[in-house]
Amino acid sequence: MLIKKFYPAIAWLVLSLVLLCLPGSAFPKSNWFEVLHADKWIHIFMFGTLCFLFCNPIRLSTLKSDFKKRWFFYILVNGIAYGTIMEFVQKYWIPNRSFELNDIVADSCGCLLGVGFCWWMMNKEDVKE
Repeated sequence: MLIKKFYPAIAWLVLSLVLLCLPGSAFPKSNWFEVLHADKWIHIFMFGTLCFLFCNPIRLSTLKSDFKKRWFFYILVNGIAYGTIMEFVQKYWIPNRSFELNDIVADSCGCLLGVGFCWWMMNKEDVKE
């Protein structure tokens, strides 16, 4: 499998790292932002997209189904670990950012959705064949 198929995933990983490491003062302070829990939706989207972008080249590959599922699991676990680690990074090293357990939950939900969507697409394609 060619590494260039993972370029979008790697670019998204770098972008997410930059966004997660921005100081808290870089984000707008708005009441509606908190009321709508926009922060959590952003986390779900960011981590869902990340896991999808890593799973999709594997889904499209010629690897055996069992091997693909194993890689999906690795991507899921690493996505959740990345989200958890970044919360600790924000707590201890990023100014005006804090640790939020709900962010870890949102990150994990996003990872599950991203991997789950690829899993669903893969199984849908297997049924067609």
